[in-house]
Amino acid sequence: MPMIRIGSMQGRLVPPIDGRIQVFPGASWVQEFPNAAKAGLTHIEWIYDDDSAVTNPLCSEAGLRQIEHDIAKYNVQVISLCADYFMVHGFLRVTPEQYEANVQKFLWLIDVAHRIGVKRLVLPFVDQAAIHTAEEEAVVIQLCDRLAPALAAQGMELHLETALGPKEFRSLLDRIPHANVKANYDTGNSSGIGYDPAEELAAYGERIGSVHIKDRKQGGTTFPLGQGSAQFKKFFKALVACGYRGDFILQVAREESGREVESAQKNREFVEKHLTEAGWTWN
Repeated sequence: MPMIRIGSMQGRLVPPIDGRIQVFPGASWVQEFPNAAKAGLTHIEWIYDDDSAVTNPLCSEAGLRQIEHDIAKYNVQVISLCADYFMVHGFLRVTPEQYEANVQKFLWLIDVAHRIGVKRLVLPFVDQAAIHTAEEEAVVIQLCDRLAPALAAQGMELHLETALGPKEFRSLLDRIPHANVKANYDTGNSSGIGYDPAEELAAYGERIGSVHIKDRKQGGTTFPLGQGSAQFKKFFKALVACGYRGDFILQVAREESGREVESAQKNREFVEKHLTEAGWTWN
């Protein structure tokens, strides 16, 4: 089988905190590196969220050194970061002062993420941070213009995760000319809304820079892979056809606590099987 780079969203490789689906995993983050290696994963997508705004190891020199040490020890990379902090401290529907404070926080995050080898930051515009109006789209464009040079200086990309429909997302991306600003595609978000993956990829497939793999029932919550509404066969076929050659992040529903490594391995094999059937090749 050709090389396929599959990683995990942080927190999915250890038992959950307070039953929450996605949150920075506190002190147990150190166990995720050996667990990722055991599951045959190549990387982790780091989480920086409001809960860990001060305590995240990204915030200290000692924490950064520990992350660097574990990356080298277990040969598990941290090539992406999910900036969930900005789901709470967003850029839309805020005062100019709040907007500027959040821009400065993002610029800081670029610098510390670069330190541990991050190549992309995923910025969610979903749920309470979703884009609703043309005026809010204009704010996102302005934000990308502001961040793109700082990202380029570090050789990094910004990936936008939105709930916009295919035509609307394509229209937004067409107004963002920066080569280092791309789309994040989330199979669960799309299936939860009811979008057709073939239509989405036909609209903006060449701008997709990263993929989150999860499954959701339409109009409902997250389910184990293959048990929700995600049309995985159609999605992977369309993804391969549009020339995507990036990696994949498992952002799957939690299953039995304490069996996170086994679940990650099963989900990795699910993705590998679908990619192989879709004709994936690795250059």
